[in-house]
Amino acid sequence: MVVTFTQRHPFVKDAINIFIFIVLVLIGTLLINTFVFRSFSVVGPSMEKTLYTGDRLIVNRLPVTWAQLQNKSYQPERGQIIVFKNPHYGSGDNDEFIVKRVIAFGGERVVIVDGHYMVYNKEHPEGFNPDDTNHGEPGSPTSGTADVVVPKGELFVSGDHRQGNYSYDSRNGSSGLGTIPLYDVVGPVGIRIYPFDKIRLF
Repeated sequence: MVVTFTQRHPFVKDAINIFIFIVLVLIGTLLINTFVFRSFSVVGPSMEKTLYTGDRLIVNRLPVTWAQLQNKSYQPERGQIIVFKNPHYGSGDNDEFIVKRVIAFGGERVVIVDGHYMVYNKEHPEGFNPDDTNHGEPGSPTSGTADVVVPKGELFVSGDHRQGNYSYDSRNGSSGLGTIPLYDVVGPVGIRIYPFDKIRLF
């Protein structure tokens, strides 16, 4: 009877099995994070009173993956809360990923009027308030300045805490975040999973 090496050294077989398991877990985690969902934590007051520092969010990657499979750019819905890669990351801004609310799309004009956003497009030449469909969010008046036509393939985004300088977003010209390219969007926020007493869907 021939005894194999792994039969003579069972610990080697166990070590190989553990190594294979770890590699498969890492590959699975990478695939899930890339194509299915990702988890992010909120830092800072810019999305109050909707989101707070320490909130843990699950971002749905499936719509982005589906759009990419069709060789298209994913475009979120107006009013959705999204996470995107900071286009200025690495140039003195430490936040690689940012969470904001979608206000306007490419070709639309955004103006701040009497403490709230007004969006002008072909369907609404007289303008409309994009927050009217957000179920009461955000709750604070919008300060600062904005009068910009959003470039094609980009988004105008805003935090929900819009008084003063609490939110670094698409307002205030060169001192702000600017508009966001669609290819930088990670995906829409699907659910807040922490704190456990404030779990909610978006």
